[in-house]
Amino acid sequence: MRTSHLARYRDIATLLVKHRHALGSVDDEAVEERDARALADEFERMGPTFVKLGQLLSTRADLLPPSYLRALARLQDKVEPFELADVERIVRHELGVRISKAFASFDEKPLAAASLGQVHRAEMRDGRRVVVKVQRPHIRERVLDDIDAIEELASLADAHTDAGRRLGFSDMVGEFHRSLLDELDYRKEAANLDTMRANLADHELIVVPAPIHDYTTDVVLTMDFIAGTTMSAIGPVGMTDVNGPALAEALFGAYLDQFLVHGFFHADPHPGNVLITDDGRIALIDLGMTARIEPAMQEQLVKLLLAIGEGRGTDAADVAISMGRPLPDFDEGAYRRAAAELVTRHSVATMANTQAGAIVAELTQTSADAGLRLPPQLTMLGKALLNLDEIARTLDPTFDPNAAIKRASADLVRKKLLQGASPANLMNAALEAKEFAERLPRQLNQVMESLAHGQFTLNIQGIDEREIMRSAQKVANRVTAGLLVASLVIGAALIMRIQTHARLFGYPALAIVLFLLAAGAAMWLFVLIYRHDE
Repeated sequence: MRTSHLARYRDIATLLVKHRHALGSVDDEAVEERDARALADEFERMGPTFVKLGQLLSTRADLLPPSYLRALARLQDKVEPFELADVERIVRHELGVRISKAFASFDEKPLAAASLGQVHRAEMRDGRRVVVKVQRPHIRERVLDDIDAIEELASLADAHTDAGRRLGFSDMVGEFHRSLLDELDYRKEAANLDTMRANLADHELIVVPAPIHDYTTDVVLTMDFIAGTTMSAIGPVGMTDVNGPALAEALFGAYLDQFLVHGFFHADPHPGNVLITDDGRIALIDLGMTARIEPAMQEQLVKLLLAIGEGRGTDAADVAISMGRPLPDFDEGAYRRAAAELVTRHSVATMANTQAGAIVAELTQTSADAGLRLPPQLTMLGKALLNLDEIARTLDPTFDPNAAIKRASADLVRKKLLQGASPANLMNAALEAKEFAERLPRQLNQVMESLAHGQFTLNIQGIDEREIMRSAQKVANRVTAGLLVASLVIGAALIMRIQTHARLFGYPALAIVLFLLAAGAAMWLFVLIYRHDE
């Protein structure tokens, strides 16, 4: 345990002791809500790493009760902006030129300040309006030092607590570590902007700012300025000027495309990262936190969301089991019943109370309680859906996400089929078919030659050859014994016609002896068969 971590260990230990009941249940809901807000305040006090950790924990419905998830999901960075002199020094060091030379104008007052960096409005020399995101001085070193302390405590918890062994804190912290390192690399955020713009190019009501790569480094990001108001700042009056239902449908459809078609999604769409633009569209900003979903999992997610949207609880449980990793204490029967009841309960709820994100979060918690560990991507997806539920209801109070999923299902299937028929996939399939056609004549020739020379063999796995041989030997022994008995009977019958002086019971003695031997052998054979078959 390093000396530099002692203060952080003390802070974290104090936090855990103060909020240890968060992993259990509290009878008084008002007390639970108060304690949840207090935990969120503690995370904000402890700095940027813990703000980000709190935001990650808000995705873990398997760890915390709903009141804590809501409080942590609302965590925002409340920090003072750093000095303009530091901004000028960092920009000059990174871009190799003074701000006055790089930009025609640069606002001294930041547009927004967060725990990892702050954003300034500027104008390029060609008149292009941009924003410049500058990382805080020495923030990377502080974040990495905090993560080291958290990782060591997570390892101790996994090794010495039942909750750690069941939930895998080290895996969760490792995912957090990777996500936070990505957020600290602004080149990756610029690449995320490019990818998202390409993926959502067909969505006319969705806007993603374009990065300016020549003015971007690891700690400075320059991108287009988008005029608008964040969803967290817009009020009822502002909503009267936009088409809320159309925007809610467009936003939800864009995220379904991200989840289920492209497998790359903006993992932190809280109201502060979503804008209503001045021309009445939706803009997605701050793409530092993203997540990827493998193609195989995308197909499972399509099945899961459709099952949830249509109220098919049993099917939803089947898909979740196929996606997750059962722990030794997994109770499959109890899990199927709980999952089916959960989905059915939400399917009969009123439209105003239907929340796709809440269903996914509850399903994650139900899975953890039953001993089924779902993939971390599903918790990230659940958190994104929770934020989308909130934004969609602000845009359209009557918006029904389950109905939107069902409406989009046909289009999602069509896009997946078109994606499978892309030129790259078709070329790959053609190359595989060509390779198969080239190999087929030679392989058929080898099979025919083996048959012609009597060298054709079958390699069958999973069969006990010795048991087969023992069974065949038993059959052969029984057949041989039966033939011997039959021979004795036939021989005796033939001898019966020969007249001899040696008589037994009035019949030729040899014939009677052979009959008796045959009867005894037959009885012995019957007894053996009966005993072995039993």
